[in-house]
Amino acid sequence: MCGICGKINIEGKEIRRELIARMNSVLSHRGPDNEGIYINNPSPGASQAMASVGLGHKRLSIIDLSEAGRQPMSNEDGSIQMVFNGEIYDFKALKKGLEQNGHHFTSQTDCEVIIHLYEQEGIECIKKLNGMFAFALWDSKNQTLFLCRDRLGIKPLFYCWDGKSLYFASEIKSILCDPEVSKKMDWNALNLYLTLNYIPAPYTIFKKIKKLDPGCYIMVRKEGLEIKQYWDIEKGAEYYENKEKNIETYKKNLYDLLEDSVRTRLIADVPLGAFLSGGIDSSIIVGLMSRVSNSPINTYSIGYKDAPLFDETKYAREVAKLNDTHHHEIILSAKDVLDTIPEVLTYLDEPFADSSAIPQYIVSRETKKHVKVALSGDGADELFAGYRMYSGEYWYSRYKLFPRVLRTNLIEPLLTSLPDSRDKYLLEHIRRIKKFVIGAKDRFEDRLFALNEIFSKELREKIINKKKIESDKINPDLGKEMLLKRLSSYDGDNINRMLYMDLKISLPNDMLSKVDLMSMRNSLEVRVPFLDHRLVEYVFQMRGNLKLKGTKGKYILRETFKDILPPLLLNKPKWGFEIPISKWLKSELRFLIDEYLSKKKIETQGIFNFKPIEKLIDDLFRNRSDTSWHLWNLIVFQAWYSRHFH
Repeated sequence: MCGICGKINIEGKEIRRELIARMNSVLSHRGPDNEGIYINNPSPGASQAMASVGLGHKRLSIIDLSEAGRQPMSNEDGSIQMVFNGEIYDFKALKKGLEQNGHHFTSQTDCEVIIHLYEQEGIECIKKLNGMFAFALWDSKNQTLFLCRDRLGIKPLFYCWDGKSLYFASEIKSILCDPEVSKKMDWNALNLYLTLNYIPAPYTIFKKIKKLDPGCYIMVRKEGLEIKQYWDIEKGAEYYENKEKNIETYKKNLYDLLEDSVRTRLIADVPLGAFLSGGIDSSIIVGLMSRVSNSPINTYSIGYKDAPLFDETKYAREVAKLNDTHHHEIILSAKDVLDTIPEVLTYLDEPFADSSAIPQYIVSRETKKHVKVALSGDGADELFAGYRMYSGEYWYSRYKLFPRVLRTNLIEPLLTSLPDSRDKYLLEHIRRIKKFVIGAKDRFEDRLFALNEIFSKELREKIINKKKIESDKINPDLGKEMLLKRLSSYDGDNINRMLYMDLKISLPNDMLSKVDLMSMRNSLEVRVPFLDHRLVEYVFQMRGNLKLKGTKGKYILRETFKDILPPLLLNKPKWGFEIPISKWLKSELRFLIDEYLSKKKIETQGIFNFKPIEKLIDDLFRNRSDTSWHLWNLIVFQAWYSRHFH
């Protein structure tokens, strides 16, 4: 696992080593073990067809810890140069085949395998790679830069293209090291952020910088830039309609695929561990690890001293006991979180308001004290319908049995008037019911979007100060259009359509982005066995009702792995890797509201209107409505904006 960066100019304009060194240096946390730079500028008088190239690499040594694993790495004659971030889990089998075809290796790394596989098969080589990766490969003979991101978007890749030069990096801050790259904000990206809590690919908060979509690659040649998709889930109901498998066959294959995925992800030349939240997903991963590993597993859990509603350490303890792991509990107070927030906010290159990034940062920091690689249960919710919103259709079918006049004139006004809060069990259930009822639209697509939306369209239009920003360039429906485009492009049952949408949007742009950012800030590699592409493809062969049965999500997952789970977990409701942000904003974190959302700051800045923000604050403190997610969203943006534009 590493940090990569670089630049190509197709006209051969000189690329200075100092620039690549700067781009590299800001990625030091991603690879503190080693570094390397490759520069190739055409000599004076060279053919105009020659491009100039600079590649940078910061190494976190996981496989082949020797100097032989140093990057940029090349083939025998130096005509191919490559920087790589990630892990290829089938690299040993690929290497064996390449050696039989006459290729010679100087290291034990997976990076070198990709180089020789590219020599043999060209860009088609990526279809043989099983892993998580983002890489840049310079082919000097063909004057081509080949950039690629893994199928599910586990590893990030950002780029900026101005028609002559392309910059790329594992993080935005690296690209911004060149003063020639514009820092102008993209107002549509701000609108997306307010809508979804994150900014989905291909957008970033900067107008000129983009995210490469998962399962895509970029080719840069003299003719310009080309982006292509190389992987997707098979679309169409017939893909799983003709599969004559009973549930026992599905369970056996699912068990075998996940067990193999876990086994391959234990390959490393450094110590490994696992995140253990106390939920079903991470518990299954730990259970399988304990069965295929030759030594006891290190497990790590987060708990809260003063917020029992959010504490799941008792469940994690049961799993650790069952699997005889070396278990570590990290029990946090509000002060612990308070002390961490400034560093987390400082690290964000663009606004990102998933508050679970904070515990993710802390568990990564503590885990890194013992191991260099951790496995996690991320991805299972998006494969097996683990989130509460997936059961929304079940409840809607019952809710619409009430006459419309009763819903409109009695139920909805009554619920809207009730207080809600994430702090208390009963009030949290009221909050969920209110969100469901508000989103209970007539069209399935509208209901689904309402469950994903943070700031409603009406609230966004009130908050954004149209007098001071380029509001004419904002498409207020962009977030909805992006989600519905993914939803409509998969022709299956509604459950699988929802899962496909999340697999393509929220999983890479929210969940996986959070894990990569916070773990790599602590130089920790995180592997996600549920996102082996073979497993993902197989799970999408299953009908939706095998994943969501009534209101019970992850049905087939629970049935498949119930024998390796403590009974206490089997019927445990999902809570999520959250923090008590509502409670803390009213107390220890109140200073963040005062600092970032004051009337003076909002009006001086000019991006937002203060009155609707004032109402959000008032609603929270008077317990009329839990607006903590809205306020946290705005606080994160303000903190980001203050660093970049003041």
